[in-house]
Amino acid sequence: MTSKKQVPYAALKRIFHEPNRLAIMSALAGASKGCSFTDLRGACALTDGNLSRHLKVLEEEKAVHIEKAFVGVKPRTTATLTDDGRQRFMVYLQALEEVLQAATRAIQSEPPATA
Repeated sequence: MTSKKQVPYAALKRIFHEPNRLAIMSALAGASKGCSFTDLRGACALTDGNLSRHLKVLEEEKAVHIEKAFVGVKPRTTATLTDDGRQRFMVYLQALEEVLQAATRAIQSEPPATA
């Protein structure tokens, strides 16, 4: 029987593996108090619609918490990682690192193909 440790691909969850969600999760990982929608949009170079859709998916998966409030008369949306989201993202990152290191080792050990 093969364990998860032997097959890190099993931990590469699609929820985080999509490039825009990886960017969002990475930006939020460094923001202990969360990020405003506008800051997150700029950091990830996404449109309002793309960011909204990806945040909704992450919120449905309980990886992020979305808080909507008013600052004066202006609405403000803030996204933060949930504890579960942070833990699951760390597992994903560790698996991704393992997969990438294995691929690097495999490439370095293979002789270059001749054309």
